[in-house]
This record gives sequence, C-alpha cells and structure tokens, in this order.
Amino acid sequence: MSEAPIMRVARATDKLDAIRDMYRAGLGLEILGEFKDHQGFDGVILGQPGQRYHLEFTHTPGQRVAAAPSEDQLLVFYIPERGQWESRCRQMAAAGFRIVAAFNPYWDVRGKTFEDIDGYRVVVQNADWPL
Repeated sequence: MSEAPIMRVARATDKLDAIRDMYRAGLGLEILGEFKDHQGFDGVILGQPGQRYHLEFTHTPGQRVAAAPSEDQLLVFYIPERGQWESRCRQMAAAGFRIVAAFNPYWDVRGKTFEDIDGYRVVVQNADWPL
C-alpha cells in the first residue's frame, strides 16, 4: 500500500512576515522551511512536523497580490474536543484573525470562521472528521 500524499496549500501575500506570524500564533503551526529570493520569490512553509499537510505563503517583491477571491474560500481545521477548540478560537483572535460570519451558515453551527489580514478565511470546527 502506498503512503498518502502530502498536501500543500500555497498562496501569495503582500504581507509575508505578518501572515507567517499570524498563522503560527493562531493555529500553532511551526516553520518547516523558508526561502529568500528563490527564483524571485520569498516564502515560508508552515505546518506540524510529521503531518501530511503544509501551508506555503509566498511574496514576490514588486508584485501586488489581489484580495481573496471569495468569502467561501476556506481552510477548515477540525478540533473535536470542546476545550481545545475554545482555546484555539481564543488563540486565533489573539493572533489578529477577525471573527466573521460564515458565508455558508453550516460553518457557524459548530464552528467559528476567522479572516486573516489578506481576507482569506479559516474555519475552526468543533467536530470530528472520520479518517
């Protein structure tokens, strides 16, 4: 049986340092890698060691990045234990994420939706996801 693939979600930002700090503090992610002027791009890769997902944020000096394309463009993190979920929601707010109403009201039933400084959204869902 082959190993499951690693998923990396990558996107550009004009605020690389602020986004890096925001996602580290809000989601408890670690810096897995960084690069400077790699073929004209600066970037950071965030995640948890040993996990099969990463977030990559890049910046190209001299280029302007457009805002988030939709209020329903989401990263969703499932946290089943209520106390851990509440703690993570507090961390998200303290890290500078703005609490917003979800575009799809489904996410407001058992979760909270947060918006970063680029207008992208993260849902912290108080539910389990079966593996």
